[in-house]
Parts: sequence; C-alpha cells; structure tokens
Amino acid sequence: MVLKRKAKKRTTDYQKHVGQVPGTLIYTGKKSDKDFQVECFDYTKDKIEESVLLNIGDAINYKETDSVTWINVDGLKHTDQIENIGQQYNIHPLVLEDIVNTTQRPKIDEYEDYLFVVLKMLYYDKDENIVIEQVSFVLGKNYVLTFQESEGDVFDSIRERLRFSNGRIRGLKSDYLMYALIDAVVDNYFSIIETLGNKIEDLETELFEGHARENINIEIQQLKREILKVRRAIFPLREIINRIEKGEHPLIYKRTITYYRDIYDHLIQVSENIDIYREMIWSLMDMYMTTISNKMNEVMKVLTIMSTIFIPLTFLAGIYGMNFEYIPELKYRYGYFVLLGVMLLLFIALLFYFKRKKWL
Repeated sequence: MVLKRKAKKRTTDYQKHVGQVPGTLIYTGKKSDKDFQVECFDYTKDKIEESVLLNIGDAINYKETDSVTWINVDGLKHTDQIENIGQQYNIHPLVLEDIVNTTQRPKIDEYEDYLFVVLKMLYYDKDENIVIEQVSFVLGKNYVLTFQESEGDVFDSIRERLRFSNGRIRGLKSDYLMYALIDAVVDNYFSIIETLGNKIEDLETELFEGHARENINIEIQQLKREILKVRRAIFPLREIINRIEKGEHPLIYKRTITYYRDIYDHLIQVSENIDIYREMIWSLMDMYMTTISNKMNEVMKVLTIMSTIFIPLTFLAGIYGMNFEYIPELKYRYGYFVLLGVMLLLFIALLFYFKRKKWL
C-alpha cells in the first residue's frame, strides 16, 4: 500500500482580485491593525505649515494653492478614505487599485495632470529581518501625495529639511519634492546593501576558518532569499527613473532632471553590489558543500588508515588462531612474545610510513 503525502495548500492574497471589477479597491497587505493618519506639509520658500488632517476632506483645500503641498497617508486598509482622497484629486480608479495592492511591481504611469510612481521601501526591523513596504507617489502641479501601509518610514530627513529650510527643497517645485523623497528611499538601500555585505562576509570568514555551525546552511539559504527580495524590489526602479530622466512630462522641469540622473547613478551602484553579493552567496553555498565533503573525506581517511593498520595484524592473529594440531611455533617457548613484538613493530612501521607520506 502506497501512502500519498498530502500537498500543502497554498493561498495567495491576489485571489481577492479574481473576478472583481477593474478599479475595485482591495487591500492585500498584512498590516491591518494600523490607524489611518494623514500628515500634511504645506510650504513656500518663506513659510511652512505642518499639520495632521483629522478629516480627509480637508486635503482638497491644498489642491489649487500656490504653495507646494506634501500629503502623506498612512494606513492602506482604509480603502474608503483612499477612494475619497482619490476623488478629490481626480485620481484614476486603476491607480487607486494599485495603491492598496501591496504586491504591485514598482512602476510609473503618466497621466495628463499627474504622475503615478510605485516603489518599495526597505529597512531592517529590530531582529534584523528585512521589511519591504510599498510606497506610492502621486505627483501633481503643486502637490505630492504619498501612500504608505503604516507609520514609520525613511522620510525623517526630508521633514527636517522642510521644517528648517535646509538646502533648496523649499525653493523649488513639487517635482523636486518627489525627487527628495525617492532619493531618501534609494539612500536607505545603501544601508540595506551594507548590512547584507556584512552578513555575507561573516559567513565567508566562518566557513574559511572552519568554525561553521550546524545550521549555517539555513542562514545561507535565508540570506539568498533576502538578496532575491531586495533585487526584485530595486531593479525595476531603474526603469522608472530612466523614464523620468528621458521623458518630457510637463510636471518634471529640466532643472530637476539632473537630480533624477543622480538617483539613477545610485541605483546602478546598488544593482552592481546586489549582483556581486548574489554571486558571493552562490559561492558560499558551494564552499559549504565543499567543506562538508572535506570533513567526510577526513573521516574516511582516518577510517581507512585504521583499517590499513589493523588488516595485517588481524591477518597474523587469524593465522595463529587456527585450530590445527601441528603448528611449529606453538611449541616455541617465546612464540607468543615474538608474535606480539612482530605485530608491534608492524604497527609502528605503518604509523611511520603514513606520517612520512603526510597522511597523518
């Protein structure tokens, strides 16, 4: 009787979209316990107003102003609120659908009145587990809307620059604001890459020094998965920045193109490092398998040497252990001690031979 192993049932969040009308807002993320919060920065070169919008309807007040506005929305599970702000800013339903679909691949869509950009924000939690969070940008004439799954991001430096008017961010338009936000995300990629590099170097040193732990193969496999996740999140962003750099959308001014080109250069550097670390991970796995093979060979070598030493001794003991009546040496008074001496000399000679051959 053959027992069939029951296959593990796997489900996907994308099944929520199957059969739905295009443009239906369905949140596919895991962070459903976060509250909804709308953060607003409205500024000119000379002044800034920072506030938290208690009513999502207040966001419409910043749409047609002469100032530049950054509205940051935290909490994608509240799809009704996302739909409300989308109606206020005339955002296409398919764009809103992509905003709450956290499995969306990084991309850029160009519309007549705005640009829509999706990318992945990466950071490590307190346990050094990599966290990938989707961030969506809607760039308008004088505003930037950002949508995040939950509180906590890499934009604190941008907030400080806005508050204290550091640099040129308060003197330029919304296209520069989106550049600054994307640049903050890309700069954080370098810390992710640096951490990955340190992990790989530690594992490499451990394998080279021969102090590998029993579960080091699991760590290598987990690290390989991390690199694949990072690669999947970062690589499409090059295409996005390249389209912005080479495009002629009226919302992107020529003076800002140079800054986006700098982001593209950073992405090339990050991508090259990812490719290098990916090759190193495969090398680590090969090194681990080689280490296991070498340990097995050492064990087999010791067992082989022991067998080689004891084979002639066993042969001599077998000859004189036979039950024949007429064995000449049986009557010799010192025959037992002579046999032990011969066996001892043979043992020492074999040890000396193996030592000379550097097999021991």
